[in-house]
Amino acid sequence: MTLILTKVHLQIMTDHAEAIYPAECCGLLLGRQDLATDHRWVHELRPLANQWTPEVNPFDDKDAVTPVSQENRYWIEPRSLMTAQRDSRDRGWIILGVYHSHPDAPAVPSERDRQLAWSGYSYPILSVVRGQVATISSWRLDSNEQFSVEAIATQTSIS
Repeated sequence: MTLILTKVHLQIMTDHAEAIYPAECCGLLLGRQDLATDHRWVHELRPLANQWTPEVNPFDDKDAVTPVSQENRYWIEPRSLMTAQRDSRDRGWIILGVYHSHPDAPAVPSERDRQLAWSGYSYPILSVVRGQVATISSWRLDSNEQFSVEAIATQTSIS
């Protein structure tokens, strides 16, 4: 299980996460995969606006100890997802996954991340501490619907 990005992709994610801190950032990874080797090559990173509001996600716990906000939730507008899916298909790619940040929290999926995750997607998470990205890790759901670490590799370019 390996997610392959360029250093430019990592910089785009880092810049995005730091720019909107303390809110969570989010975006899509578009590219291709090889099922035989379980490698995924990101050809395009698509940063998106975090569209989370209390109205778009009625599943959030209103009695949560920590108030629910864009600082601990993200939402990708469905139209953006559909556009990315169409653009990917037209290039012979797929949506490989979704990246997002965890402001002042570890780069480890939350229970909410697990509940809303889609099987087969990669989920890079950026830990942003006091406005600076500290770590990045990637995750995928396993057959038991639990997250497993996915290796991240970098290449100079992806063809």
